[in-house]
Amino acid sequence: FKSWMGERAIVYREKNNITKSIANGTAVNIVTMVFGNMGNDSATGVVFTRNGHDGTKELEGEYLLNAQGEDVVAGVRTGKDILTLQDEMPKSYSELNNACKKLEKHFREPQDIEFTIEQGKFYLLQTRTAKMSAAALIKTSVDMVKEKLIDKNKAITRIPAQQLEALLHKTIDQNRIKEYKQIAKGIAASPGAASGIVVFDVKKAITMGENNTKVILIRKETKPEDVPAFFSSEGILTSQGGKSSHAAIVSRGMGKPCIVGCTELKI
Repeated sequence: FKSWMGERAIVYREKNNITKSIANGTAVNIVTMVFGNMGNDSATGVVFTRNGHDGTKELEGEYLLNAQGEDVVAGVRTGKDILTLQDEMPKSYSELNNACKKLEKHFREPQDIEFTIEQGKFYLLQTRTAKMSAAALIKTSVDMVKEKLIDKNKAITRIPAQQLEALLHKTIDQNRIKEYKQIAKGIAASPGAASGIVVFDVKKAITMGENNTKVILIRKETKPEDVPAFFSSEGILTSQGGKSSHAAIVSRGMGKPCIVGCTELKI
């Protein structure tokens, strides 16, 4: 319960205007522990009911065989595309697909779902509203009105005003892109373009950012305690992790450019 007053929790509440009247403490759910690391008939993963980058109505996510959930979310290992589960575990994929449809219909929002398969048995761990880019929010609003999931008023009010600004994100001029040498390639986790001084240390990134120095935060993988540095950085780059990793999800929610799983990068 002490984590409520941890540095990253305080910064997160400040940046997202979460007052004491909205929330004033940590809740804990007590549930049965399930294991995704019980062999090759077990797995764990994260799935989004719609594409978080562009809003396309398709399952997007990753999973790992014989692993625990933290391995996917922390980006310690780069997961397999969720569609591959259809071939490796067709029964579990079918159950997951059905659960995605039911949850999205119930909550009337694209969902970010964590699941575990323990020795062939499918378990839903949690679901929440998916964090999406501004472009994805607009597309999903239009699509969900057409699908009669939400009305036009809800379609407008579900898009945070400050996130619409992300549609004006910088991009590299496609006419001049050949002038630049591509050094490495990773997974596009959050759209935009950024330049700045490379910083590996979280505290240093915060200090430099607060002094109006443009920085790019580079980490092997990001942890929740790195979040304060995200606010101060122009962009985030990691050598590990996929689209479901911590860095990818948080960056997308903040509208910060982010590339993950850049395996050519040695830190």
